[in-house]
Amino acid sequence: MGMATGRRRDAVVVGSGPNGLVAAVTLAQAGWRVEVREAARTPGGGARTEELTLPGFRHDVCSSVHPLALASPVLRRLLADVAWCQPQVQLAHPLDGGRAALLECSEESTSAGLGAGGGSWRRLMAPLLSGADGLVEAILSPRGLPPAQPTSLAALAAFGALGAAPATSLARALRGEEARALLAGCAAHSVRDLHAPVTGGFGLLLALLGHHVGWPVARGGSVAITEALVRRLRELGGEVVCESPVRSLTDLPPAGAVLLDLTPRQVLAVAGDKLPPGYARKLAGYRYGPGVFKLDWALDGPVPWKHPGVSRAATVHVGGSMAEVAAAERTVARGRHPERPFVLFVQASVADPTRAPAGRHTGWAYCHVPHGSTLDMTEAVESQVERFAPGFRDRIMARHAMGPAALEGHNPNNVGGDIGGGTADVRQLLARPVLGRQPWRTPVPGLYLCSSSTPPGGGVHGMCGWHAARLVLRDAKARDPMAASGVVRDVG
Repeated sequence: MGMATGRRRDAVVVGSGPNGLVAAVTLAQAGWRVEVREAARTPGGGARTEELTLPGFRHDVCSSVHPLALASPVLRRLLADVAWCQPQVQLAHPLDGGRAALLECSEESTSAGLGAGGGSWRRLMAPLLSGADGLVEAILSPRGLPPAQPTSLAALAAFGALGAAPATSLARALRGEEARALLAGCAAHSVRDLHAPVTGGFGLLLALLGHHVGWPVARGGSVAITEALVRRLRELGGEVVCESPVRSLTDLPPAGAVLLDLTPRQVLAVAGDKLPPGYARKLAGYRYGPGVFKLDWALDGPVPWKHPGVSRAATVHVGGSMAEVAAAERTVARGRHPERPFVLFVQASVADPTRAPAGRHTGWAYCHVPHGSTLDMTEAVESQVERFAPGFRDRIMARHAMGPAALEGHNPNNVGGDIGGGTADVRQLLARPVLGRQPWRTPVPGLYLCSSSTPPGGGVHGMCGWHAARLVLRDAKARDPMAASGVVRDVG
C-alpha cells in the first residue's frame, strides 16, 4: 500500500478531523513516524473557525459546543492548553409565554428552576450523576470493559435500562413542560425520530454532561482544538500536509499502517479496489442520516430573548414543547421539511467575547433537514428564533447560510449534510460501520478506519481515533515486538 517513492512513514492518517489527529498523536506518542494528509487548505475537519460573515466575527464552521471534549479521557489530556469558556447557564430551552428551562451545572439549581418537574428531573439524573466519570468513559469505550467502581457500574446499569427507551417514552417519567422540553432538546441531537429506541439515551447523556462537565465553547473558536492537536503532533515529530487530496491509496507514501478518517462512502472511493467484495458491499450498505441547514449571523447586539435566563446560556434549544420538538424530528425522519423546525442555536460570544468586536455578537444555528435537502430554511429558522426573541431579525448585520451540499463541499465526510458520520439507530450503534469486535480494522492488513462512522460515533471526543490507533499498536506488536518503538513493516 503506497507509492514506491517518497519518504517512508510508520503510519499515514487520511483526514485531519479530531479523530484523525488524535489517532496520529496516539501513534506518535508511541514513537511512530506519522504523517496526516488533508485535502483542505487547513486542518480540522469539523473543528474549524472562520470569518464567515464580517471581519472580526469568528464563526465555527461545524461543531461549536464541546461537552464531549471535556468528558473524553483522551482529549482532556491532549487539550490541556485549550482555554474553555463556561457560560453561566449551560443550556436554555425557551417556551411560549416567556418561560424557559435552564440546565445548569448544579443539578439542584436546575431542578429548582423546573418547578413541578424539578423532583422528577432529580430522580432521573441522580443515579447517573453518582458514577458519572466511569459511566461516560464506558459509553465512549463501547468495546472496552465496564468501569470497576461500584457507583459507576450502578450508573451504567441505570443508563442501560433508561437509555434504550425512546425519548418520548422516557419523558413520561418527568413532570412539567419545562423538564420534558429539556430532555427533548438534548435527545434531538440524535437527529432521529424521538419515538425511536435509544433516543432517550442521547438525551440522558447530553443532560448528564451539562451537570458533569458543562457545555463549554473553546476560547477563540473550535479551531483552538485543532491547533492544540496539530501542535502536539508536531512536537512529537509528526507532520500535517494540507491541500493534499487522497483519491487512491496509491497516492500515499510507503507506510506500515494507513488510518482513514473517512466515512464509508469515501473509504470505498479511496480503497474500494483493495477491499474484499463482501466487506465493500457492507460499506456500500451503510446508511447516512438527515442533513442540517446551517446559518451564521453577525449581530449588532445580544439576542433579545424574552426570558432573561436564556441570555446567560451559550447553547439554546429552540423548538418549543416536547411535543413540538418530537413532531419536527418525526417530519424530518419521514423525509419532509418541518414548518417549525427544532433549531440548535449557539451564541458563543456570550461566553467568549473574542468571537466578535466589542458590543457585537455572533449567532450560529442549524436545523435538521432531509438527507441531501436543497431547500433554503433561513426563513423557518429565523422565525423560530424570533418567536422566542422578538426583534432578533433587527439585530442581524450579515448572515451566511450552508445547506447540505455546501457542508459536504466543505467537509466530504458530511455526506448529504449528515454531520454525525451516519445514522445512529440501534443497528448502526452495534454495526458501525460493520458488525465486529474490532470495527476499526478492515480486512486489508494495515488498513484501519478511525472516523465517526466507527464506535463510539459522532461528536468531538477523539475516541474513534484513539481506539483505532490503540488497535494499530496492538496489531503491530503482535506481528513484531519491535513495533512498539515504531519499527514496522510496509503494508503491501
